[in-house]
Amino acid sequence: MATFRAALTQLASMKVSGVRGNFDLDELPNSLHSGQLPALLVIPVELDADRLFRERKDSLQTAAFSGGAKSVYYGVTHLLLAAPADAGLGLRSHLPRLVDLIDAYTAALSADVTLGGQLLAPARVSVEPGSFPYGEREFYGCAFRHTWLLEI
Repeated sequence: MATFRAALTQLASMKVSGVRGNFDLDELPNSLHSGQLPALLVIPVELDADRLFRERKDSLQTAAFSGGAKSVYYGVTHLLLAAPADAGLGLRSHLPRLVDLIDAYTAALSADVTLGGQLLAPARVSVEPGSFPYGEREFYGCAFRHTWLLEI
């Protein structure tokens, strides 16, 4: 039986080509500087005021199978921050790099869709590129919203 924490740690250790900083729960910085970017942050919660996704599906829902394994769905955001929104010539100047990082992320995830066997089923992931607040700044990036099935 895998734990939620073990799956989060496995996600944080995923190597994505082009990403400099990959931050687990215990390492989340209060703010990011340009030398740490692009960065991936494991965020297992969403605050209503800063909700990245407007729709929630299966997040923290339990499911029991008669005579079988008990399981729970978890929702996790893996936030890719590529560049400060106030840097460069605006979004257009960052789009090619952002698209390349999204491709690198999906390639890395496709190589290990169950996060080293931590998940009962392959991760389901929604991709939301855009502008995201973190610390005191706004960043261009992408929120990868994972839905996981783990045994309890």
